[in-house]
Amino acid sequence: MRYVVMVAYTPGQWDMADDATRQQFFDDHHAFERFVDEHGRRIDSAALSDAELATTIRRDEAGEPVVTDGPFAELAEQVGGYYDVDLPDLDTAIAAAKLLPHQYTVEIRPTVKVDGYESV
Repeated sequence: MRYVVMVAYTPGQWDMADDATRQQFFDDHHAFERFVDEHGRRIDSAALSDAELATTIRRDEAGEPVVTDGPFAELAEQVGGYYDVDLPDLDTAIAAAKLLPHQYTVEIRPTVKVDGYESV
């Protein structure tokens, strides 16, 4: 089963962390990666820039796209990165996610195939 594991953090958390805390973050991510490699496979992963660098596109009342700088809404937490993984089941995905830094809020979502849609 393919899952996207998204990690959210409180802005400024990394900047305020001391060296030992930063090393623990790295260690926890490596533990997650090793677990996934042992029980399935990592497809992709990336850290994301802070939300103030985001660009949001939404439609106005006339249906025209409006491009704005920054996130759609003010957030106490921001999605800071993701892992795209293939694991046997949700229980395994949960076990893996529990290895990520405890300061994160972690969301796990299974991917879905949309009938009739093929990526080009």
